[in-house]
Amino acid sequence: MKTFYCSTLLLFIGLVYSYWFGYTPVLLGLIYLLASLVAYYLYAKDKKAAINGMWRVPENTLHLSALFGGWPGAMVAQQRLRHKTKKMSFRLMFYITFLINIGFVFWLHTPDGSTQLHIYLYRFEYFLVDQFGSNEVVTMLLVLTKFHSAL
Repeated sequence: MKTFYCSTLLLFIGLVYSYWFGYTPVLLGLIYLLASLVAYYLYAKDKKAAINGMWRVPENTLHLSALFGGWPGAMVAQQRLRHKTKKMSFRLMFYITFLINIGFVFWLHTPDGSTQLHIYLYRFEYFLVDQFGSNEVVTMLLVLTKFHSAL
């Protein structure tokens, strides 16, 4: 349980730091939140299916949800639902996906990673405006992809 709290607290502090100093946009934090909610839902669905003897959520799906930013929600689900905590091969793969995800976030803070993120987000912004013009949804997405100007 302590691992979950430390990991989640470090992620939160890291995301605030990352945004404040202009490394990543707010969108990254939103992606983590949404991916965590999806991961928690998938774990809950799998737990319910396991109890009722129904069709289960494939383990690869659970791992992919953790890999793409849902690991905080997966950790909460594992602890609260007491699900997927005993099978050693699953836990090992979960921690590998966790490390890959964290490694990717660290890479975003390197000069090359930061440059690549800026390029892709500027292309995304251009695509949004070119395809959809200017409306409230596009404006909101553009705000979420902006980088904070570090002082």
